[in-house]
This record gives sequence, structure tokens and C-alpha cells, in this order.
Amino acid sequence: MKKLVRLFIVMILLLVGALALAACSSTDESVENSETSSSESSNDPLRFGTLPAESAIPIILAEENGYFEEEQVAVDITAFNSPNDRNAAAQSGELDGMIADVMTALSFREGGIDLTITSDINEEFKLLSSPDSGITDIKQLDGKNVSLIPKLLLEYIMDEIAAKNKIGYEVVSIPSIPARYEALLENQIDSVIFTEPQATALKVNGAHVLASSSEYGIKGGTILFSAESVAEKTDDIAAFYRAYDKAVEYINSTDPAEYSTVLNEYNFPKEMGDYLSNKEDGYTKATTVTEEQYTSIEEWTKEKDMISKEYTYEELTDFSMLNK
Repeated sequence: MKKLVRLFIVMILLLVGALALAACSSTDESVENSETSSSESSNDPLRFGTLPAESAIPIILAEENGYFEEEQVAVDITAFNSPNDRNAAAQSGELDGMIADVMTALSFREGGIDLTITSDINEEFKLLSSPDSGITDIKQLDGKNVSLIPKLLLEYIMDEIAAKNKIGYEVVSIPSIPARYEALLENQIDSVIFTEPQATALKVNGAHVLASSSEYGIKGGTILFSAESVAEKTDDIAAFYRAYDKAVEYINSTDPAEYSTVLNEYNFPKEMGDYLSNKEDGYTKATTVTEEQYTSIEEWTKEKDMISKEYTYEELTDFSMLNK
């Protein structure tokens, strides 16, 4: 009888041990699955705002060529015709990220909305005079008007160019990109600052190129993501940049005729193909905004009374999602 009791106790202990082992295995598997899922992209798409400017091309082609899908990240692209419309969408929480500039990040932070600079962009801005203005040299622009959007990158660029050439100018604010474009061609304004490809399209239609941002070493455009997105969608943003870099490689190795027409669906002018075909410099993969350029713009933004205090480079930038 005692032997049967002992045998029964041994069987109970073996059964309990087996159940405990199964429970441990199940727990380990759950932890492993949890760790795996946390490193994968989320199911929610990144809502991204663009403008019809050169800087948006890698993002558009990353979507059109399926690079976002390859990197397992969903991106919903909204094309805006003016920075003001884009900013309004960001303020209302409709965007996770957008193409913008350093001063936009600073202004939003001042207003209590945390946006983080996560990379630079491909950009080139040109200062052009109207076809019938007779202005063909930067010095002739002294005292004339320039159409731009105040307190954004365009004004910073113009201030830098004006200071280095010791000229003054008056601002004509026309927020809409198409309206500003037509105003110059109709000789309603003396000059304008435009990014590519609109700048080249204006030149083809008779406008005169007076200066460029690259000529003066100015680069302040950025990609911004909300601080919440940076915290909660780090892997998505890293995937976004991997797809972005794939698109840059594609652009640099492909005839523009193969992809230029699709850009029309994103509010680009029809002259886009000509600009891309004649573009001498290749596109660059996403990289950092230098601390020197950031500091220059931050000081300018404060002088314009757009911010009331200093915001450090470390506060507003996070480049950890690049090259991952």
C-alpha cells in the first residue's frame, strides 16, 4: 500500500513538473513574440505632407515604386500647394511628418507642438526676376520687391543673400505656389524665390536667375516628424528612410522620362521632366542638418520674434533613424 502511495505521489510531482515546464515555455514564447513585434513596423500608416518641390521626389517615388511596401511601412502622402495649408494640417494632428524647414520646427515648438528634425532634404532655391523687369543682376534688385512667404525658409534665404550683397528689398507675401508662379510671369512682382523645378520652369518662360541657395551655401530644409511619432513609430520612420534612400538610388540611375510623368499627379508642373533631364548634380541620401546651419537659422528666427527663447540643436534634432 505504501508503495502505491509513493508511486502516486511521484506521478503527481512529474505531472506538476511537466505543467510548469509547459508554462515556462509558453511564457518564453510570449516574451519572444512580444520582442519581435515591438521591432516591426506598426500597422498604422505614417501620414506625410509634401509640397510640389524637388524635395518631395524621393518620397513620391518610394511610394510609386513600392519601396515603402518592401520596407514594410505604410505611408499616406498628402500633397499641399502651400506651406500654410501644410502647417494647418500639422497643427490639427492630421500629419505624422512633413517636408518643412528648421524655422517651422522652432515655431511649432514655441507654440507647444513638438516636431523633431529627423533629416535634411534635397533642395535648391533660386532668386528670379520677372521677364520684363529689366533686372538681370542682383544689385539691380535693391529697393525692389520680392515675393516670398515671411518667416519661413524663403525669407531666411533672401535675408542672407541681401546681406551679402548689401541690398534692401520689400516683401510681397503670396502663400500659394501657383499664384506666386503666375504673378512673376505676369510681371506683377519684381522677383521671387522658388525651389526646383518651378525655378527652372520660370527661367524657361523668360524669368532671370539672379542667385541660388547653393551658391551661398544655404541649406535649411528638413523632414520633420512629430515627437510622438519619433517615440512610438521609430521603426516605421527608420523604414521610411530606407525606402527614401532606395528612391535616391533609383533617381540617380534612371532616365527621368521613366518617372517624370507620375509627378504631375502630385501637383508638379509639366516642365518637371526637362528640369530632371538637365539636372547636373545627383540626389543625395537623407543625412543630418549641420549644427552650424541650425544655429544660424535659430538665431535668425529669434531675431524675427518668432521664438522667445533659445532651443538647442540637441532639443530639436534626432538623426538616430537614419542608416538603420
